[in-house]
Amino acid sequence: MELQENNKTPTITCKRCGKCCLSVFVPVTDEDLERWKREGKQEIFRAMEHSKSVWAGDIIISSENGKILFTCPFLRCEGTYYTCTIYEDRPTVCRQYKPGSSELCSQYKKPI
Repeated sequence: MELQENNKTPTITCKRCGKCCLSVFVPVTDEDLERWKREGKQEIFRAMEHSKSVWAGDIIISSENGKILFTCPFLRCEGTYYTCTIYEDRPTVCRQYKPGSSELCSQYKKPI
């Protein structure tokens, strides 16, 4: 853990444990969808179709039974680490997430 330059807030390095992606749905904004369309990211839409899941407003659901999916279809296990297969194109909420900022993270520490 290191301190950011202009303040005393620690910067926590992600350990790629996957906990933030394994137990939460990812809201996708209209801006995310438009960005993917504009940039021709058809592989994202094809992957959603192949995984039998669809973006439904702010959740991912199964296109087979309508149940909410709690694991991101773009998360892949690589041995003891997890990888986002669309990291460069990930949704806004994923871009804004900071390691250690929520109880989902294995590095979260309760405020004193």
